[in-house]
Amino acid sequence: MTTTTDLLTPAVHPAPVTAPVTAEEGRGATGAVSATVAPGAIGSRLGRGAVTTGVSTAFGTFGELLQGVLPEENGDFLVTLPVARWAMARFEPDPGTDVLQVWPPHKKKALALTSMIMEDAGLPAGGLLKIHSSLPEGKGLASSSADLVATARAVANALDEAMPPRRIEAYLARIEPTDGVLYSSIVAFHHRTVRLRAVLGSLPSMAVVSADEGGAVDTVAFNSIPKPFTVADKREYARLLDRITDAIARRDLAEVGRVATASARMNQVLRHKWSLDGMTDICREVGGLGVVVGHSGTTLGILLDTASPDCPAQLAAAAQACQELVGNVTVYRTLSFD
Repeated sequence: MTTTTDLLTPAVHPAPVTAPVTAEEGRGATGAVSATVAPGAIGSRLGRGAVTTGVSTAFGTFGELLQGVLPEENGDFLVTLPVARWAMARFEPDPGTDVLQVWPPHKKKALALTSMIMEDAGLPAGGLLKIHSSLPEGKGLASSSADLVATARAVANALDEAMPPRRIEAYLARIEPTDGVLYSSIVAFHHRTVRLRAVLGSLPSMAVVSADEGGAVDTVAFNSIPKPFTVADKREYARLLDRITDAIARRDLAEVGRVATASARMNQVLRHKWSLDGMTDICREVGGLGVVVGHSGTTLGILLDTASPDCPAQLAAAAQACQELVGNVTVYRTLSFD
């Protein structure tokens, strides 16, 4: 089955959502996982008559345009490819309890993050966190990172706390390796140490005809695997980073596609994808830009220039061929921040 997104509407990134809602709307998540925070007096910001629910969002990324290791200390890095799929978090503090809950109940990392923020704010209240996401889990689309970034923003909105990117990074570094989805740009990001390397800019929106090889990958487990890259490999990653930095500055989609394909091939020694050669053949046959992969996931995608008059025919041909090769086809739209 093929799932598509609207390719006629420009995928422009909206600002993170913030919305006060009534206190009653967030209650009653049966089966939610809970955690107890330290008891204490609630500050005046969370008086019973002044509880505000915070709502916010974070986008995902279709794998990475480039991911590898640079010839420097803590050189693990990636380059994001933001897509028009989001996680939305909604947090209602409850000064009447010291229990925090999360729904769905398996979002335990988001629960832990909420507890950290509440304690640092000096407001050890309970509350309910709800997360809704259109990002599949374990596929390499930054679903966990998006959950956490949306959660940090939502909790901060509810508490009227500042939550700049550096503060989010500090929290996430205590939880797991993280994609750079907290920046409204394509970025080079050190995911293992959770720090920004460079803001690279924006590109025209592209279509990604994606196929999923199946299964799921645990990000924390994947990032604990020793990287088998040689000194020569690390130098090549540095050259690829220079190339894609220049390509984004020039808005050169063809060069972006070439770098993405090169990165996908280099990653085969770490996370082999059996369909990569076939996907590369399809990309060439339909006139695509290149192949992008979830380096720590199960997905591969063919990049297409949506401004091309041939894009509708290319997309249809690529989707059909990917369905026959792999199955589980979805069409995504990348975000533009212009």
